[in-house]
Amino acid sequence: MEFGARLKEIRTSLNISQKELSEQTGLTLRTIQRIENKEVKPSLYSLKVIGEVLKTDLSEFVKPSNTKPYEFNLTLKITDMNQFLNDLKALVINHSKTIFIIFLVVYLFTSYADIKSGIMDAWNGK
Repeated sequence: MEFGARLKEIRTSLNISQKELSEQTGLTLRTIQRIENKEVKPSLYSLKVIGEVLKTDLSEFVKPSNTKPYEFNLTLKITDMNQFLNDLKALVINHSKTIFIIFLVVYLFTSYADIKSGIMDAWNGK
């Protein structure tokens, strides 16, 4: 059961209106409504004060997250290889100048020592 639905169930079983819950917790009525309608996830503070008023531990209804902070979960699904190749081809064609400049800069950066020594040799007449 979703948290908002469970909160509403507990609140109504105790015959407490959203307005009364709002007044007793200090949260706005709109916040209570948005939590019950699953528009927002409640903050830890909201969980604490709602739990105190309803005399219930609401933390058991919140699903813990398995992702670590700053962890990116990237999943690439290629269902049609032809579409992927066509998109890649269009990307290369549309951005060929940019790709060329990037390769040129990388080449010049990695060959800097050789280019510098060639110029210095030519300057010194070697």
